[in-house]
Amino acid sequence: MSRTVPGPFLSTTSRDIPLVPGRAALLFIDVQNFACHPDGAEWREMPAAERAWKQPALLGPLHAEVLPRMQALQAAARGAGVEVMYTTIESLTRDGRDRSLDYKITGFNVPKGSWDAKVLDAIAPGDDEIVLPKTSSSVFVSTNIDYVLRNLGVQQLVVAGVLTDQCVESAIRDACDLGYLVTQVTDACLTYTPERQAASIAAIRGYCRQVTTAALIDELAAARE
Repeated sequence: MSRTVPGPFLSTTSRDIPLVPGRAALLFIDVQNFACHPDGAEWREMPAAERAWKQPALLGPLHAEVLPRMQALQAAARGAGVEVMYTTIESLTRDGRDRSLDYKITGFNVPKGSWDAKVLDAIAPGDDEIVLPKTSSSVFVSTNIDYVLRNLGVQQLVVAGVLTDQCVESAIRDACDLGYLVTQVTDACLTYTPERQAASIAAIRGYCRQVTTAALIDELAAARE
């Protein structure tokens, strides 16, 4: 769907304003084979004892509950003319020599062009949707997303993805500091435990508007009327 960008509207008084589809983008963070598919390298390379609790803790609720919400959110955004974008952990090289020091210390590398770097099939990008490879926790540090969003006329950024208390939270903070109005779709984000999820959502509340998938879909439907 082509997008018609309206004139400037940016609020300076509140975060709690509805999306203007022509000024908004939906960003899915790290919903990729590497950690969101049972055969991903994150799990293959993890010590067995750690994998035994982490994999079901993340992938169980992800595939049963969170991915269906992401699919509904993706469809609603596309239908309303909201730009849909994706970022994945992916090096610019096969050996990962370009990745951040933190990623090198952590010990994982998602090689350029690999299966692990691909967005999950369940929310596969459309032919003309933007996918940005990153090698840092925040997409705003290791990609040109700020430049791209400004070229698109985006002022409102909707964020969903994994992990809530790591890459999602980092992106929200940086987006806010760069002047975007951010909406976090709380039940379309996920981390390893309910306790971590709740703590992250509480900690980031002061930076963004927080809504559920159902509420945002209703908001997008109203914007089309």
